Amino acid sequence: MVRDPLKPWEIERGQRLGTVLRQARGPTSLGDVATAAGISVETLRKIETGRIPTPAFFTVVALARVLRLSLDDDLSVVALHEGAGSRAS
Repeated sequence: MVRDPLKPWEIERGQRLGTVLRQARGPTSLGDVATAAGISVETLRKIETGRIPTPAFFTVVALARVLRLSLDDDLSVVALHEGAGSRAS
């Protein structure tokens, strides 16, 4: 399956999500967080750097649980949903 190129708002949203996750992770290692969330270190690295701008919902939920982030938290909502209303094609 070939995916269309990412739109600018998707890239920005992915970068914003990565920033939120890096800040929440703090000094905890990528390996510790990835293991606790049940994902690979490489997957977490790609999410944090915005290379996976639209991670699976259950991956986000697992990371939120491990990092003690609320999906209702303002930063999480902005990171996950901003741009949804501006999907101009």
